[in-house]
Amino acid sequence: MTRHGKNCTAGAVYTYHEKKKDTAASGYGTQSLRLGKDAIKDFDCCSLSLQPCRDPVITLDGYIYEKEAILQYILHHKTDIAKKMKAYEKQKQAMKGEGQLESKERERAEKFKERENNIVSKPINPFTSGQSKDEGNQASSSSSSSSAGEASTASALPSFWIPSLTPEAKPTLLKKPSKAVLCPMSGHPLKMSDLIPVRFSPLDPSLDRVALLTRQDRYVCAVTKDTLGNSVPCAVLRPSGVVVTMECVEKLIQKDMVNPITGDKLKEKDIIPIQRGGTGFAGSGVDLKAKEARPVMQA
Repeated sequence: MTRHGKNCTAGAVYTYHEKKKDTAASGYGTQSLRLGKDAIKDFDCCSLSLQPCRDPVITLDGYIYEKEAILQYILHHKTDIAKKMKAYEKQKQAMKGEGQLESKERERAEKFKERENNIVSKPINPFTSGQSKDEGNQASSSSSSSSAGEASTASALPSFWIPSLTPEAKPTLLKKPSKAVLCPMSGHPLKMSDLIPVRFSPLDPSLDRVALLTRQDRYVCAVTKDTLGNSVPCAVLRPSGVVVTMECVEKLIQKDMVNPITGDKLKEKDIIPIQRGGTGFAGSGVDLKAKEARPVMQA
């Protein structure tokens, strides 16, 4: 009985492991890899810088950002939109001027075609009588006039030297840019007024920020004092910005819809669930697969 091994090359079957190894070594084919916990940001880290937040803010969709990073992102995109709008307005003015020039050129081309079609006539048969010649001239003039009318209405012109028939590469038309700045994570419109400050409750108030960053568990629920992490669903209470667990929201807050910290009345839209990363397990609810599309060799 033969010994089964991953590196056995005596088998007659091209195994899955050999195919994956050859795909990785050849540089062809789409590669897929499941990410581990080391490749996932923590729930309290910025979605742009992927670092723990000093001054965290949260959007209405539940994504946490560093305030400085998201404001720089919004300002950068606003300046970019202003540049695109300026280029679009410039193109609009240029097209308006080109339209007037094209109308003048079209009139000149129509006059040129009329003069050209008047010159073209049907050849006269010398073996016919004078009367038939006169009739032939009238018929030829009527046919030339009808052909001139058909040529003017036809889309394709018979003369290759007319400028409208010469091939040219037209510039790419710019579309009118949208003035809305989109959230980098959700893709929804984002405004500065939609950013809500977040107040995390530290695990030990006596610890400074450097000591918090070196610990695995940094923050706790503001009400139940449970340790927060990627495996614990959390939510932000909009008026006060405090972070609580979803278990606290379901068991305590949703009964009377009162903020347990400040005593203010709450609405459903005031409870914002935090979008957290996965935990490395299959049931985390987050797609932890990374794919790299590469060229495919075809037989």
